[in-house]
Amino acid sequence: MKSLPAATERRRLEELRSHERLLEQVGIAPVAGVDEVGMGPLAGPIVAAAVILPAVPLVFGVDDSKALTRPARERVESEIRRLAIAVGIGSASVAEIDEINVYQAGLLAMRRAVAALSVRPRHVLVDARTIPDLELPQTSFVKGDARVYSIAAASVVAKVHRDRLMAALEREHPGYGFAGHAGYATAEHREAIRRLGPSPVHRRSFALV
Repeated sequence: MKSLPAATERRRLEELRSHERLLEQVGIAPVAGVDEVGMGPLAGPIVAAAVILPAVPLVFGVDDSKALTRPARERVESEIRRLAIAVGIGSASVAEIDEINVYQAGLLAMRRAVAALSVRPRHVLVDARTIPDLELPQTSFVKGDARVYSIAAASVVAKVHRDRLMAALEREHPGYGFAGHAGYATAEHREAIRRLGPSPVHRRSFALV
């Protein structure tokens, strides 16, 4: 995403933040956004983030993590962590993914992310799903990572955190290219699995593994 003039970027972020603002106007605060990454990869955990951001200052550059380059994500993630009221990280392991299926593991990671927040939110905004067994009001948004400020922020934090985990797994399990493709089913990754066999961090319940 190209840098926008400050006034234009502020307008974009205010529009993105409209859902949080509506809740605040009726006295519901703080509000957390939640998103997960890593549902599709053949290896590594699912990682979710829950983020509570203040109304001001706005974090310039916040967007769906998929719309940002890696350097932009890392810069925005640093600002989110600097300004956030609270950030929670949750994950679901490869063993859990294989045991309960990837969809349920994604929900588990999101629930853990909310539980990890140091500040209890009064409402939770979630990307595309409803988190079960969460004793908090929540609202689900289709494509929330592109439409809702705090969900977009959570998508950035989760993506950067998982990319760093996968880079560490590359050092533990060299030869698969985890630091580059983050476990996704690239041609390079599939070839490495054929050549080396699955590693301990590959998801055995996935057909391509």
